[in-house]
Amino acid sequence: MATGPRYRVQLRRAREGKTDYRARKQLLISKKPRLVVRKSLNHTTIQLILPAKEGDVTLASATTVELKKYDYTGGTGNIPSAYLAGLLLGYRAKKTGQTEAILDLGLYHTTGGGILYAALKGAVDAGLDIPHNPEVFPSEDRIMGEHIDRYRKTNIKEQFEAAKQKIQGEFR
Repeated sequence: MATGPRYRVQLRRAREGKTDYRARKQLLISKKPRLVVRKSLNHTTIQLILPAKEGDVTLASATTVELKKYDYTGGTGNIPSAYLAGLLLGYRAKKTGQTEAILDLGLYHTTGGGILYAALKGAVDAGLDIPHNPEVFPSEDRIMGEHIDRYRKTNIKEQFEAAKQKIQGEFR
């Protein structure tokens, strides 16, 4: 490790690879709400966060765990569930008066057509204005879960449609 009077130690979260402070600064300078998408192996969490001097304020949030309320019993770590959680967050954000946001994916390495972009598509379909490239969205058959039904012989597509109708019905 370098030593000397001119050496400056990086911030702890940058050293640990948890925060890209340059990217975060640009997001905060815009003063627009951030659509923060985080995933784990089993769940996806989506939040609409507004930066403030005292600390960030969460305006709306949704997780794939909440889909049980809408009779979705499929897996919660897949593309259809991420889309439904994004749709749920989008409607909640519209209900609080938010209409726009900027996507914040953190340090994830993104892949077009993946879970992160399925959540974005759900929020955009709910009516949020988020800058994006439509080419990165998953195809409609993947969003509806046909790629899962093909191998497991389950009814994910039917559950997806029913949950989507319930979410839309609740916010109309």
